[in-house]
Amino acid sequence: MERFRKEMSIFEALAADDGARAVLESHGMACCLCIGAQSESIEAGAILHQVDPELVVQELNRLSGTEA
Repeated sequence: MERFRKEMSIFEALAADDGARAVLESHGMACCLCIGAQSESIEAGAILHQVDPELVVQELNRLSGTEA
């Protein structure tokens, strides 16, 4: 089962794994500084930054070895 899902909030992703910040920032998503991180989903943040949400989630899941 995947640990990260595009529907989860950015805040949840940041809390779930210390490496999530680096993954998000590698896509231009400085989410740890964003006020919307607590309620905005990974998908919404990725779309806002013109990034494929599926790619972001895939990279996040590699952190914990739960990539499908």
